[in-house]
Amino acid sequence: MSSGMYVVLAAVLVALAAGGALALRNGRFRGTHAVRGAEEASGAGPASALEGSPWQEQLGERATLLQFSSAFCAPCRATRRVLTDVAEQVPGVIHIEVDAEHHLDVVRRMGILRTPTTLVLDARGHEVVRASGAPTRAQVYDALAAALP
Repeated sequence: MSSGMYVVLAAVLVALAAGGALALRNGRFRGTHAVRGAEEASGAGPASALEGSPWQEQLGERATLLQFSSAFCAPCRATRRVLTDVAEQVPGVIHIEVDAEHHLDVVRRMGILRTPTTLVLDARGHEVVRASGAPTRAQVYDALAAALP
């Protein structure tokens, strides 16, 4: 085999490994880190993730499924169906969908890098976990179990 074939073979293997790694991470909920500057001046703890947004008064009694989506995103539609179904089945949980293109200030503030991104907020509006990509119904239930009291 020539050296060119080795280069092509190596490139294909790297592409397959990268694609596999992305597929494994897609839709998985991960814990979140503390956001610098999120402490309120009063020292009462971090503010709600929705503070100052049009949705700050729409928090669920127990948890909120906050989805960031865009108009031409096919996985966003599937995620919307899953999150809506879960919110209807679990008492005290609501689903809020945010159009990322029309609310860039919120997207930047919350560090959203792609759509769909789903955040699970607790009853006070604090982010518990987030998933980039389309999560499965089982993944959403597992993430809610971590957020619900």
